[in-house]
Amino acid sequence: MPIEPGTKLGRYEIRSQIGEGGMGEVYRARDEKLNRDVAIKILPVAFSQDQERLLRFEQEAQAAGALNHPNILSVYDVNTYDGTVYVVSELLEGESLRDRIAGAALSPRKAIEFGVQITHGLAAAHEKGIVHRDIKPDNLFITRNDRVKILDFGLAKLVEPADGNKAQTDVPTRKVHTDPGTVMGTVGYMSPEQVRSQPIDHRSDIFSFGAVLYEMLSGRRAFNRDSAVESLNAILKDDPPELTETSANINPALDKIVRRCLEKKPEHRFHSAHDLGFALEALTASSDSSVKTLTSVVVAENQTASGILRPFPKAWLGWVVAGVFVLLALGLAWTYFARPSPSDPRVMRVSILPPEKATLIAGQAPTVSPDGTHLVFVVTDATGRTVLYLRALDSLAAQALVGTEGGLLPFWSPTSREIGFFAGGKLKKIDIAGGQPVTLADAPVPRGGTWSKENVILFAPAPPAPTFRISASGGELTPLNSVDIPNGEYPQWFPQFLPDGRHYLFLSGGSRRAGTRLVNIGSLDSREVKPVMTTDFTALYAKPGYLLFRRDTKLMAQKFDADRLELSGDPFPVAEQIGVDGLTYQTLVSASDQGVLAYQSLGAGKTELVWFDREGKRLGVVGAPGDYSDLSLSPDDKRLSVFQVDADTGNVDIWLMDLDSGAPSRFTFDTAVDFTPVWSPDGKRIVFASLRDGAPNLFQKMANGSGQEDALYKSSLAKLPSSWSTDGRFVLCGTVDPKTRWDLWVLSVSDQKWESFLQTPYNESRGMFSPNGRWIAYESDESGRKEIYVQTFPASGAKWQISVSGGSQPRWRRDGKELFFLGGDRKVTAVEVNIDAPGFVHGAPKALFGTRISKGEERPGNQYVVTSDGQRFLVNTVAEEGAYTPINVVLNWTAGLKK
Repeated sequence: MPIEPGTKLGRYEIRSQIGEGGMGEVYRARDEKLNRDVAIKILPVAFSQDQERLLRFEQEAQAAGALNHPNILSVYDVNTYDGTVYVVSELLEGESLRDRIAGAALSPRKAIEFGVQITHGLAAAHEKGIVHRDIKPDNLFITRNDRVKILDFGLAKLVEPADGNKAQTDVPTRKVHTDPGTVMGTVGYMSPEQVRSQPIDHRSDIFSFGAVLYEMLSGRRAFNRDSAVESLNAILKDDPPELTETSANINPALDKIVRRCLEKKPEHRFHSAHDLGFALEALTASSDSSVKTLTSVVVAENQTASGILRPFPKAWLGWVVAGVFVLLALGLAWTYFARPSPSDPRVMRVSILPPEKATLIAGQAPTVSPDGTHLVFVVTDATGRTVLYLRALDSLAAQALVGTEGGLLPFWSPTSREIGFFAGGKLKKIDIAGGQPVTLADAPVPRGGTWSKENVILFAPAPPAPTFRISASGGELTPLNSVDIPNGEYPQWFPQFLPDGRHYLFLSGGSRRAGTRLVNIGSLDSREVKPVMTTDFTALYAKPGYLLFRRDTKLMAQKFDADRLELSGDPFPVAEQIGVDGLTYQTLVSASDQGVLAYQSLGAGKTELVWFDREGKRLGVVGAPGDYSDLSLSPDDKRLSVFQVDADTGNVDIWLMDLDSGAPSRFTFDTAVDFTPVWSPDGKRIVFASLRDGAPNLFQKMANGSGQEDALYKSSLAKLPSSWSTDGRFVLCGTVDPKTRWDLWVLSVSDQKWESFLQTPYNESRGMFSPNGRWIAYESDESGRKEIYVQTFPASGAKWQISVSGGSQPRWRRDGKELFFLGGDRKVTAVEVNIDAPGFVHGAPKALFGTRISKGEERPGNQYVVTSDGQRFLVNTVAEEGAYTPINVVLNWTAGLKK
């Protein structure tokens, strides 16, 4: 009979039952002495009276308690209370591997990641002479941060450690006595020797692991038959189908590892879990590749006339693949830091995938440290957060930098020990060794930063404000006066210090049309500005003396004298399909002082427009995947306006999409950036922001595509439309002021009157008129994080906070009876509104469903829309196509240049 909540077992108070297995019931409990939640497994009374079963239960506790490993469930205590025997262990949050698989294959990369962790745990147990004997998906638990825990040593068999050294463990080495012919284990995962009831050792676990790995990769059980007897017979006589026959993306080398685990004779399997784990780790960087693409993971390049990096001839394929495994086994750091002498340089390329269920954000450059040892990049993780990830190039895993949620545009300190970045409208820095970020300054709409050897940071906080300098230790902000700022012009985007620490590169003409922007050199010591080249996107200085820039999707390199500040020679191609950010004109590339190059390819961060119902059920997709942002739904729910970045040219235009057919049609045609479209209440016009005349100004055009794109309102202040009142009289805009950051202003359409609605020291943005015109919902960070608020319109001072755990991107239902927003956990959330009340009366927020929105807060506008009846939601969702686009890393990149 289940134990009631509140029951005390010694110092443990039972809270709830969380599971039940063959060895007993499992409960969540509270350890009142140590003030922590634990799991308690309780042996049934019938078991407690059965000495053999009791022996096995005690043995499980002793075996697991002797192991201290991150991939094995930790056991804290074993005791009895009123005749009830129980074991206390750590409480895990997550799901079993059985639930994770759920009949569908995992990606090869994730299967290998889990497999490596399992082998590490098994190796630790085997070293202490402990064989699990029941490795199966049900006994493997995946925590919320994807750590694997091996559970249930209830079938564990204790044998002498492999080297005979009894001092390795305090666990008794007595054997479990079972009746002759008794089969212990789980059908489908037992080794042949278990099926035959023969003596076993650690290699039995390796066979069972092979069956689990096969299931992770295929979604099918390796020896699944119609009956248990047939399954046992298959284990003895049959081999499962080859993985490469049913899945084209399985590396043949991975299939061979699985088949070696499943050898019928123990001596033909891997000798140890250590060896098995080593073999899997060697495949980590290429787990999603076939043998055809494996050569692109790490390839030594030959010099070519064009200088573009090219792979080996096919005849060398076997040697290249072998070299890949050697490289991965020894570690990337050895390959790079122990590289050949300069007389025999070799270019090597590595493709690095983002973490599982994480997506590279479009428009964010992967940034390599000056010493070439680390890489920082921006992803949308599994929870929908934007966060910085750090990867040491001698490691196979990347780690999230704690405290960098919302982080964008990272840049390195010259020591390679700290990272500057922007988040929440602030310039921040963080030590890669750990600790919380330090806030240095406001930066509501950042356009890059750079850090000199003299500990000076330059950054562009918000157009059209100038670039500022600040000490990396904090202190007073000083605007740079090295260039006069024309009216409405954006003069200094993405500054980058040159080696002397006094001069810096920057892009000017950020508000100009393509082909008219300039890369310039500024100085901390004078007002002198020296133009370097005309280009559409940012350029980058890279040692030993090159400027890197993009031309026709290629990354070009041209010699540059950092002392004379002059280019020389002709540019040469370095790599192809280089990504850019069409909104900020950043070339998505970085370079270290040690010859390491990193870049994001075209197509990274693609999204798709997906319909969901209120329960989060996926209903369909509109159009093809692309780089979309800022969704706006027509009043009749039939058309969608959205801005889209052209992957090849980087141009940003507004497109309309028919929601029945999914057919797209281009709406704006200027070469300047056009974005943030908003429909008029009658659906006949669309107002949008454009950079064609300097700062973002308001333009409008007939929604049927006829007529010109006419200016609606112009000024030097940046303004982005977000809502058009239902009576057609007002357009609500977000504006950027260097002093007050994001504010809300209202344009009266008829008389062009421009008035402030909300202007405070905080960020207020994404304002939305209510359907009855009485309220404006908006997001603000006045509490320290973004929340949703409502104020009266016109403003009277009355204000209501709607969200309580974070909120952004408010949207109204057409009748005004519901207000939607994205919660801090990125879930679409609904709040009921009483429109008949004299004041603003609302209910409690109710989360509807989670989203995988890949766009960070650097993209303006909303990433979802809701239909008039509030029943369907179109969400800008991470696309499967391009979701795992890799980061490209090139070692010794200058060896590929034509001299």
